Amino acid sequence: MEIFKYMETYDYEQLVFCQDKTSGLKAIIAIHDTTLGPALGGTRMWNYATEEEAIEDALRLAKGMTYKNAAAGLNLGGGKTVIIGDPLKDKNEEMFRAFGRFIQGLNGRYITAEDVGTTVEDMDLIYEETNYVTGISPAFGSSGNPSPVTAYGVYVGMKAAAKEAYGDDSLKGKTVAVQGVGNVAYTLCKHLHEEGANLIVADINQQSVNRAVNDFGAIAVGVDEIYSQDADIFAPCAMGAIINDNTIPQLKVKVIAGSANNQLKDPKHGDIIHEMGIAYAPDYVINSGGVINVADELYGYNHERAMKRVDGIYDTIEKIFAISKREGVPTYVAADRLAEERIARVGKSRGQFLQNGKNILNGR
Repeated sequence: MEIFKYMETYDYEQLVFCQDKTSGLKAIIAIHDTTLGPALGGTRMWNYATEEEAIEDALRLAKGMTYKNAAAGLNLGGGKTVIIGDPLKDKNEEMFRAFGRFIQGLNGRYITAEDVGTTVEDMDLIYEETNYVTGISPAFGSSGNPSPVTAYGVYVGMKAAAKEAYGDDSLKGKTVAVQGVGNVAYTLCKHLHEEGANLIVADINQQSVNRAVNDFGAIAVGVDEIYSQDADIFAPCAMGAIINDNTIPQLKVKVIAGSANNQLKDPKHGDIIHEMGIAYAPDYVINSGGVINVADELYGYNHERAMKRVDGIYDTIEKIFAISKREGVPTYVAADRLAEERIARVGKSRGQFLQNGKNILNGR
């Protein structure tokens, strides 16, 4: 992998390698763009097969956070960390404290949070060494588990997508096929059930399925059958790349709106569902409730203020559909343009400010 060539192509700012022999820490911090503010993105711990695979994942995820934070209206850039190791076997206190010291060394350019393979307890250990961490225990003034807020954001975003497809944002009587019933999706199902939606669920974990069936009267189907259900809305809340050549022909829905990351296997699949007339709520926009919530901690966490911003996901999804119709582009393209235009506006403003400052200095 030609790292500098890759970074130049997608305009990354910084890639930091962190090693601590005593604890076994091997971490990679990727900072994609800080035009809007310091880079915010979680720390993922995964047993990567190769170092190159870990680097690629860090870079890809960091770029995704730039777009997510920009589209969410946050004054934050995009970054991400991956720690190489098995989260079930390789964790120790020294590892996360050492990592906290590396973050502190970046002097606020990067702020981390929990992600796949890491927990609130891990963030608490990082907090021992730096203040540049969110999602810590409520005892330290944090917002706690972000999953319920992510779920609520998906719920309001789904209502906006339903309005686009059906002319009304009511989900009462609508049938929603939910793929994956983990922490986020379970809470999403709760909101849907309370509004009177009918639920069809599938998950590789039978206990999760049984819970949704018992609590919400959901209908359970096999994991390979969820795509072909007679439903109004498909909510992918598990794996990525599930909108693909094999699944698209099975879909009977008019809306795709769920919490999973990287739902489109390839951009062409976004083009295909657009041509089919399916209202697709881009994943990094509709699932941004969690990052909006933890970002509020940077100002001294206020639940009411955070939830008001999460409610704004509805308006953002509406803007994306408006751009899509106005410019004749799929919604995944419209979402990227929304994010890129905001970054460009702020970047231009900051550039003008600096230029004006130079002019003032030169005039002295």
